Amino acid sequence: MSSSTLESSPAVELKDTLKPPKKPSAKMPWLLLAPSLLVLAIMVGYPLVNLFIMSFQKYERAQLMGVPAEWVGFQNYTDTLTDPTFWTVLARSFAFMVVCVFLTMAIGILLALLMMRLNKFFRLLTSIGLLLAWAMPALAAVIVWGWIFDTQYGIVNNVLTTITGDNWMGHSWLINPLMFFLVALVIIVWQSVPFVAFTMYAGLTQVPGEVLEAASLDGASPAQRFRLIMVPYVRSIIVVLIILSIIWDLRVFTQIFVLQGIGGIAEKTNTIGVYIYQMGMAQGHYGAASAIAVILVFIMMGISYYYVRQTVKEEEL
Repeated sequence: MSSSTLESSPAVELKDTLKPPKKPSAKMPWLLLAPSLLVLAIMVGYPLVNLFIMSFQKYERAQLMGVPAEWVGFQNYTDTLTDPTFWTVLARSFAFMVVCVFLTMAIGILLALLMMRLNKFFRLLTSIGLLLAWAMPALAAVIVWGWIFDTQYGIVNNVLTTITGDNWMGHSWLINPLMFFLVALVIIVWQSVPFVAFTMYAGLTQVPGEVLEAASLDGASPAQRFRLIMVPYVRSIIVVLIILSIIWDLRVFTQIFVLQGIGGIAEKTNTIGVYIYQMGMAQGHYGAASAIAVILVFIMMGISYYYVRQTVKEEEL
């Protein structure tokens, strides 16, 4: 048999077709990511580098007029970490964040479970209500809630006066720091719950119905079905929601800042985001404010470490 016959045989042709495909170039992913990385470098990287550099300088209002900034090394960080006010504000921010995250997750999960039991009409109605709360700008929401808790003409004071018979008109909800944070808690949770509810609802609908039905036939209560079956299926979603809520609520700014303008006492109600703003924009200590912001960035990175580590582990499996 000639060599030309062997080369054209089906076995040789099959061998040629079974050749592994060529591996893509290692440079191709980076070429595809280059535009996005360039945008991130300009929009995020450059401000972060400037912030980091400014945190080592004595950058005051004079530097805005072109006066060279004095390099002070770690002095801004030393002053910040030895300032009792900073630790008070940070502790207050963490305490407020913990309460916000707990209530947001609890109410959001309960609403997601409720939406699974509602019929189509009421589920649509609930979704529209949640979307309206979620879509409202934070500034507009604070102004509306500020009217509701207004000292002279607020709905809350009017309703309490009608129900209790006591005169609540003229009662200020924002002068007392505890009441101030109660109002802020209502606003923040009200706007944060829709995201958690929608995300959890999307995750819970992916739990196999036959597994839940089998557990029900075995005598599992609704609480047991949720804890032992639903939660393991959506554990990664819950972790992501908790971390995102922690980050969002720890750096909350608009709600606190606007409520302070309506009637709160800034010194007793500052959170870390407002404290950074006042240190920089109000007092003109931009170097010190940058140092506090860098510390906050490292705190956020520490909070996000667990999630990033778990994500990397799942991708390696």
